[in-house]
Order: sequence, then C-alpha cells, then structure tokens
Amino acid sequence: MAGKFTITTGKDGKSYFSLKAGNGEIILQSQGYASLDSCKNGIESVRKNSQDEKRFEKKTAANGTVFFTLNATNGQIIGKSQMYKTESGRDNGITSVSKNAPDAKVVDESA
Repeated sequence: MAGKFTITTGKDGKSYFSLKAGNGEIILQSQGYASLDSCKNGIESVRKNSQDEKRFEKKTAANGTVFFTLNATNGQIIGKSQMYKTESGRDNGITSVSKNAPDAKVVDESA
C-alpha cells in the first residue's frame, strides 16, 4: 500500500495534515493551518522538502526519546514525527517520509 496524506479539522477549527505510511502508521504531522489552502500548500512543501536530507532535523526530547522535524528552506517546521525509543527507529521514520511523501494521495476528511 502507498502512503497518503490525510487532512482533518481540529477542535480549534484549523486544518491539519498527517502523512501515513502504507501500513497506516502516522509518520509526520503538521501544525494547524488557518485555511484548507494553506494546509494543502504545506503538503506540497513536504513533497518537495522531504527529498532533501538536509531538511530533516534529528532531535532528542527531555525524556530521552528521539524525533525529527521536517523544515522548509526558510527554517520553518513543516511537520513533526512521533516519538521513537531508538535512533534507528527515528532514522527509519525519516526514510519512510522521503519514500512515501512524493506520490502519496491526499484524502480530505475535513468536511
């Protein structure tokens, strides 16, 4: 199964997207966007920036779990991963985003 972007509306009325791998696991989540069009632009930014390994920033949380962010060319965070117990898990997550994002279909569940 191929990956997919899912667009939802939060309780705050903002639009959010998540990128799911072929197995349905969420591998990247967005910030809230004021409009659906802005959210769709964020998806296109993920498609583009996920192909440049320099756009991924590996991080460690205060509790020792690891995660990554995907950043735009201006340094703004486009999406954030789940928390991983190991660095290898995080690195596999990065690979999964790079592999799934370019061709992932967009499913709008915000309506």
